[in-house]
Amino acid sequence: MSVNSELVKSISTTEQKNAMQSFLTRLTSGKRLRKWRAFAPLAVLVVLCIIITIANPNFIEPRNLIRVANSAAVPLTLAMGMTFIILLGSIDLSVEGAMSVAAMVVVLLAANDSNAHNYGWLAVLAAIAASTMIGLLSGVLQTVLRIPSFMTTLGVWFIGLGLSVYMLGGSAVRLMDESIRGLALTRFLSLPLAVWVALAAFTLAIIIQYYTRFGRHVLALGGGEDIAEFSGVNPRRVRIYAFGLAGFFFGVAGVLAAAQLGQSNATIADGRLFAAVTAVVVGGTALTGGEGGVLNTLVGVLIVTILANGMILLGISPYIQQTVQGLMIIAAVALSLDRLNLKIVK
Repeated sequence: MSVNSELVKSISTTEQKNAMQSFLTRLTSGKRLRKWRAFAPLAVLVVLCIIITIANPNFIEPRNLIRVANSAAVPLTLAMGMTFIILLGSIDLSVEGAMSVAAMVVVLLAANDSNAHNYGWLAVLAAIAASTMIGLLSGVLQTVLRIPSFMTTLGVWFIGLGLSVYMLGGSAVRLMDESIRGLALTRFLSLPLAVWVALAAFTLAIIIQYYTRFGRHVLALGGGEDIAEFSGVNPRRVRIYAFGLAGFFFGVAGVLAAAQLGQSNATIADGRLFAAVTAVVVGGTALTGGEGGVLNTLVGVLIVTILANGMILLGISPYIQQTVQGLMIIAAVALSLDRLNLKIVK
């Protein structure tokens, strides 16, 4: 009888362990984990707003909220373009080069203190077109020469930055066109026009991702290029168009930055690459591609912008702010990766 009781105890213990392992497996299974990861950024945003409001009630004052919205205009526009590239499973490092070219073109072709040009809003169209061409160049070089997007866009970044510095003569050129400056100075419903332009860019990105064949093809390529190609998707064409679209958004952001700053210079795009990538990843779009989207990126931009604003309100040192931002992007990447199915990390 004692042997039988010991046997029953050992069997029950084994069953308990198996049940616990089964529960943990179900809890961390693909669908459940994906569902938790999908809502995590939004939960972080809500908690962040609550904590900052408790620490400093000035955060929820209308004037500060308008300041947050204005600060998010350029990062949101940049991040819209970056989202499509990361959804492909690629990366675009040419953000600062493309943005610098757009800012340089709009300032030199509109009324300025360097030359006699005064083409008005044609300068804005030329700036966006120039940045779009830079994006298309990145896409063509990557697909035709079969160079990794990391190295291709790194080279294009320095090409664009060098061209911008050369054309500006290494100095700052002021933007004198009052209508273009109005993007930053004129308000509609208490918000600067730059915020409305950023929201228009966000709306356009939503339409492209969720309501066009191109948007579905981007997701398909990010999920598995071989399978997508067998389904009739042309990977080269989609990649070229995606980089061109990213260049378009970078160009709009460059125009907004020039309007806000009132000039163009060699450092106008400094730090914008980090902000764009951080916003996309923090929002929940996976670096491996095929998961996430522009709605996630909106949440990511708000998290990054509100965190920066909150740390300023709380009087936190700029050096500590950079540390927090670095920790945030590491944590976001760790949460966005499906490490259960990720066998090899390089």
